Amino acid sequence: MRVISGLYRGRVLRTVGDLSVRPATDRVRQTIFDMLTNRIDFDGALVLDLFAGSGSLGIEALSRGAAHATFVEHSHEAAEFIELNLRTLRCTEASLVLESDAMAFIRPGAGTYDIVFADPPYAYARTAEIPGAVASSGILRAGGYLLIEHAAGLTLGGTTGLAAGPVKRFGRTHVTFFTPTNPGNDPQ
Repeated sequence: MRVISGLYRGRVLRTVGDLSVRPATDRVRQTIFDMLTNRIDFDGALVLDLFAGSGSLGIEALSRGAAHATFVEHSHEAAEFIELNLRTLRCTEASLVLESDAMAFIRPGAGTYDIVFADPPYAYARTAEIPGAVASSGILRAGGYLLIEHAAGLTLGGTTGLAAGPVKRFGRTHVTFFTPTNPGNDPQ
């Protein structure tokens, strides 16, 4: 797996050797970032990578100019690989890796972010709760984006404080974009 674009373009990212982590494919990452590039300025952005796995989404954002990325991953082994990748790319000062449950992290006072990526395991029972948790926590800044990668069989709708759409489809993988509906309530 490689970084697609930006400062770290072409650099190889390492991850766990088993199937416990399902990294976002190059095609999915390319499409996500092409869409985001037309919607948000990465330069100076604050990024949260929930269910970080390999860390590929947050690292891609750093490569494209994000000021800081916070990676939240419950697996000790996966978190170690994220830290290894960040050291290899020499961007540890622009990042924080937390070994924690992603849903427990989403709470008021957890900081505010311009982009929140959530890529839970497809079998994760609480995926549909993520938009509501993000909206009620206040972690997504006005003008920001929440992106959830999920199985095709799951339809995610908007919730109080977040509007859903568009949805990008990649076979068995879907990515749903969310934006805040009350931009005047930015907690910054």
